[in-house]
Amino acid sequence: MPIRVLVVEDEPAFLQRFSEAVLGHARLELVGAVTSVSAACAMIDALVPDVVLTDLGLPDGDGTDVIRHAMNRRTDCDVLVVTMFGDDAHVTESIAAGATGYLMKDALPDSMADSIIQVHEGGSPISPGIARRVLQRFRTSEPGAAVPAPSLPVPAPDANPLTARETDILRLVAKGLSFADIGDVLDISPHTVVAHVKRIYRKLAVHSRGEAVYEAQAIGLL
Repeated sequence: MPIRVLVVEDEPAFLQRFSEAVLGHARLELVGAVTSVSAACAMIDALVPDVVLTDLGLPDGDGTDVIRHAMNRRTDCDVLVVTMFGDDAHVTESIAAGATGYLMKDALPDSMADSIIQVHEGGSPISPGIARRVLQRFRTSEPGAAVPAPSLPVPAPDANPLTARETDILRLVAKGLSFADIGDVLDISPHTVVAHVKRIYRKLAVHSRGEAVYEAQAIGLL
């Protein structure tokens, strides 16, 4: 029997990419591709998929609502999160809600189909950066103690190391937009966007989009 997959993603480029990954694999069947929490919950009820692949930032709610609904509807349904949010709060909430995999959009594996199959077969694909931080949090906790929620400092307005334009770009990056799409929104060239992003990386001492979003959230810039 094919593995029945529901894709929940509001960014058109990613929705198409994930849908094509499912359609292009003989072991997978795409039962639906939707862009909102409400539509996802309705499809889960109607179609009972084996795997739900979902983003967290959706227009009418949070992807964790999709995860909880899937868990309540069918306990053997697996949920794979694919998102730009790599902060501890999102990761912890998603796992607590029942997600069995967590991938960052800027560090996706070559084959999304393989990750979906891995989840269905009992695996838990997690982006390396996320897995490393989860392990670090457990290592720094005393044996048997609950993992404490991070205390995130909120800087004063003048503590923001980014310019207003860089902050705008980082907010669009956090929404999962491509550099070309950001250029269209801000009416600047993709090359200018890349130059701004490189400066953001240097100022935040990071090396990827996911790390930049995480660090900005950790210090209260987003």
